[in-house]
Amino acid sequence: MQIILSSKSPRRQELVSKLGYPVTIDPIDADESFPSELKAGEIASYLSKKKSDHYHKNINDGEVLLTCDTIVWINDTVMNKPETLDEARQMLNVLSGEMHEVYTGVTLKTNSDTITFAEKTEVYFKPLTTSEIDYYINIFKPMDKAGAYGIQEWIGYIGVEKIVGCYYNVMGLPLSRVYGELQGLSS
Repeated sequence: MQIILSSKSPRRQELVSKLGYPVTIDPIDADESFPSELKAGEIASYLSKKKSDHYHKNINDGEVLLTCDTIVWINDTVMNKPETLDEARQMLNVLSGEMHEVYTGVTLKTNSDTITFAEKTEVYFKPLTTSEIDYYINIFKPMDKAGAYGIQEWIGYIGVEKIVGCYYNVMGLPLSRVYGELQGLSS
């Protein structure tokens, strides 16, 4: 089985390469807007499916297209990628001392089948100081990350007290679930 990963994310590219399948990277650009009535995992699933629908190349026998989208959900509000450093700072202030949910929507598409699902992980942050937030933003520039943080970076080391669910889901790809779904497609 050949995986076609349609993602620009270096974290997803690294993670999917660990699954043991040959991988081709073929990113696409898709509008990431979604209907306002969607909530939490529905948003992530919708966006991963939307990206899959924007892939207009043929998918051959033995190939699986993999598209994803990760969001942070807190206080009934979605946090996507920040557009400015100030917005990143505001996001981290909201997450500080709170539990939030990370949802990654995944779509696996063959030439005859499509599976879409969302995986949830709860992330608990300790209260963060202004200097910790400023240090992280200035050094790591988390503009390409939902919720303005990467759990695998410094802020995750010092700020995350615990998680409930898949660690790799917070990085952007729930590996165990994806592997299980791929096994189902290949049988």
